[in-house]
Amino acid sequence: MDLLDIARVIGGLVLLVGGGELLVRGASNLAARMGISPLVVGLTVVSAATSAPELAVTVGAVLDGQPDLAVGNVVGSNIANVLLILGVAALVLPLVVREQLIKIDVPVMVGLSVALLLVARDGQISTVEGVVLLGAMAAHTVLTVVVSRRAQREELRKRRAPAPREGEPMRAPLALLLVVVGVALLVSGANLLVSGAVNIAEALGISGLVVGLTVVAIGTSLPELAASVIAAVRGQRDLAVGNVVGSCIANIGLVLGVPAIISSGGLPVPTPAIALDIPFMIATTVALAPVVFTGFTVARWEGGLFVLLYAAYTAFVVLNATRHEALEGFELVMVIFVLPLVALTLLVTSTFELGVLAERRRVRAKAAAGQPVP
Repeated sequence: MDLLDIARVIGGLVLLVGGGELLVRGASNLAARMGISPLVVGLTVVSAATSAPELAVTVGAVLDGQPDLAVGNVVGSNIANVLLILGVAALVLPLVVREQLIKIDVPVMVGLSVALLLVARDGQISTVEGVVLLGAMAAHTVLTVVVSRRAQREELRKRRAPAPREGEPMRAPLALLLVVVGVALLVSGANLLVSGAVNIAEALGISGLVVGLTVVAIGTSLPELAASVIAAVRGQRDLAVGNVVGSCIANIGLVLGVPAIISSGGLPVPTPAIALDIPFMIATTVALAPVVFTGFTVARWEGGLFVLLYAAYTAFVVLNATRHEALEGFELVMVIFVLPLVALTLLVTSTFELGVLAERRRVRAKAAAGQPVP
């Protein structure tokens, strides 16, 4: 490690913060101008934009003959999106979850994650399978916009008047310019940070898969982190959640689909990723489901739990890669204590929240029928 690598990391962080601020400001104003919700902008425009570093790194890794790094980057980024980015954003401000996210987007995210494991079981993602993944992402994008526009029209029809605005949004060209400049700063910042971090990791002799799962995954996920945290701070909580879920979908459909299509013979998938990392990615998306399907929020304590789980996963990957003597004890603690405790917490929370929702439905049904409500 030298001073140039440190300067790259610091400069990258500065660019990420500035780019995230411009992107969120431009995207929220663009949503107001286009008459669509911030959630949809997060699921489409912002998620695709913040996935640009993953796409650049993955395509570059494939062209350079490093498919392990490419796959590790995507899988690690999705794990970081759910556990680290959503967790940190929820610690900043509890995140409200919209009905559309529950009915459409989270199931699509879980379904695509499972589909990735199924197509990768033979050790590669073929060209045809890459087309299928990319087509699924494109279909989700179209469905998201159509459903959102329909919901907006229904809402305006019920109000029978234009929705009140806190202030007139900036002009569309200016908002679009902020989005473009914000994305450029995010990509530049991520590239600076990743280049410095990868140099350090490679000097330590860490494998391409591990570098992709940790250093590169975190580095290329920093645009999502910057955008989601800044969105949460500015009160655009829909945009923060939509960015995370949309980025996970884009990473599988776009970031893995495109390299599989352009690679001759498809995209090889390393065996360790099939055995451990992709199943763990699926587990993280499934773990998000009870959180958003029950309380319709991601609370601060849930965000903290996600961050701790991400720290534990990263520690395991690093210890396993270096075959550290602490690995055996770490595995024992995780299997006997931590994972069962997390599963029990999610089960108890889900059961409680489902009971609360059932009681609310019962009260609303009684009120609608004209019966006395205690």
